[in-house]
Amino acid sequence: MSPDPLDTVAGLLAGADSVALACHVGPDGDALGSMLGLGAALRGLGKDVVASWGGDPFEVPAAYSFLPALDLLVPPTDFPAAPPLLVTLDTGSPDRLGSLADRLASAACVVVVDHHASNTLYGTVNLVDATAAATVVLVEQLLERLGAQLTPDVAVALYTGLVTDTGSFKYSATTPAVHELAARLLATGIRHDLISRAIYDTAPFAYLGLLGGVAARAALEPAAVGGLGLVWSTVPAEAFAESGLGLADVEGVIDVVRTAREAEVAVVLKADPLEGGWKVSTRSKGAVDVGLVCTALGGGGHRFAAGYSSSRTADDVLAELRAALASAPHLPS
Repeated sequence: MSPDPLDTVAGLLAGADSVALACHVGPDGDALGSMLGLGAALRGLGKDVVASWGGDPFEVPAAYSFLPALDLLVPPTDFPAAPPLLVTLDTGSPDRLGSLADRLASAACVVVVDHHASNTLYGTVNLVDATAAATVVLVEQLLERLGAQLTPDVAVALYTGLVTDTGSFKYSATTPAVHELAARLLATGIRHDLISRAIYDTAPFAYLGLLGGVAARAALEPAAVGGLGLVWSTVPAEAFAESGLGLADVEGVIDVVRTAREAEVAVVLKADPLEGGWKVSTRSKGAVDVGLVCTALGGGGHRFAAGYSSSRTADDVLAELRAALASAPHLPS
């Protein structure tokens, strides 16, 4: 009988004096929440902890500036060169670690904690559960095995990952167990209203103008996706230049585009101000597995929320994506 990976990972963490944590570039709420929640709990157990991601610029998105344990973060240049125990969180493949990917070879042991179905199982030990609503769900289970205290700081971080990856509990991954976990986190006394306000209901004024442009450029293709409908828009480089905003500031744009009743799949192409090309975000309402589509195009993600990067022109990106979506199998309702 194979050992329970939760027990294996908990044993490795319990026996470690120092732990290096890493998440994917361009971290979202689940990446930061799982990494900082685990980090805060391990520090409470007397461990030396550092945390980072391999992106440039190395900046916490403004929407997540309220998170606790930000003092654990170090720039990738200061991350340990050969950590005895490296734990990656919410990161489906080595390339998503950016400049920290080389630590996979130099670390004595690599633990992967993730919930992406597209995870490539690149760790020494892989704690990967695609049925989990968020990576923070697995972190909370680890903390229970470790006997770590669920402090308000830890709860804030875990709740952030839970609320973002369930779309404020709107997505189909929201189960009774998800609500039970949310209840345990709320029981610590955290202010869930302030967390949601910071993430979803606070933006620079310039965001309104940028959003208006996205809406004006939106296009509806009812015949696409095998007749299920596609809605798409773009955030071109000039929109970033005019607004002064960055990629992290426009993460929620697709949640506006996806509200179009006539389209099963929503797509937003965001110009990459630093590297050029496009960051492609996709969302499905439940009839198409966009995670499989994006994985085939070099990216990854979840069944109903996924993405990838492309250096091609916007027209070419859309043409390739239309073709991939047209041949994607429809999921049972």
